[in-house]
Amino acid sequence: MSKDVELVVVQDAEAAAAATAALLVEAVDADGSLVLAGGSTPRRAYELAAERHSDWGGAELWYGDDRCVPPGDDRSNQRLVQEALLDRVLVPPAVHAIPTRLPPSDAAAAYDDELRGQILDLVLLGLGPDGHTASLFPHAASLDERDRLALAVEPGLEPLVERITLTIPALAAGGHVVFLAVGEAKADAVRRAFAEEPSAATPASLVRSRDGATTAILDEAAAALLP
Repeated sequence: MSKDVELVVVQDAEAAAAATAALLVEAVDADGSLVLAGGSTPRRAYELAAERHSDWGGAELWYGDDRCVPPGDDRSNQRLVQEALLDRVLVPPAVHAIPTRLPPSDAAAAYDDELRGQILDLVLLGLGPDGHTASLFPHAASLDERDRLALAVEPGLEPLVERITLTIPALAAGGHVVFLAVGEAKADAVRRAFAEEPSAATPASLVRSRDGATTAILDEAAAALLP
């Protein structure tokens, strides 16, 4: 069992969303800077966080990754966060969106510049069945990046559009790195990410908070294969 990750195992996906929402609200209460994940898993956590705390005015939001599509596209993480969180709060936070309308290399360079010198208090990440997190895919060259904070990368799975992702150094700078994974389909990836040696075959196993804490919030189905 990984000694560098606190494992929080709860009964089901709703309980996992509630536990994640509580951490988001805690960071917002402290006027923190939050990096948000995309994908379907965190949607409910965003909805619950918005219900519990309507004033996000002192917080700042960043994105761990996004697809190179317009913000209103149904594949966009910006759209997910807009619908699940921003449209539901009375006072929105400052939002630092990835400029996905730019050519991918330009968008990555611009986001890299914007991230320089920032303090990231909470970094929320998902976990794919293949072990990827953000848009860091198994055995990708992006896993070896140590200088840049954001990169343009090829997709490792559907939808097959280019992506911008934060790099391992950027994610590891988070004061609290939080993984959220639910469902039986994630169980093997969870085992590889949190109970085996770090490996480029499982990018999530390579991401840990450098100076703070790392937590994995799992439902019982996702945690089923852990020792």
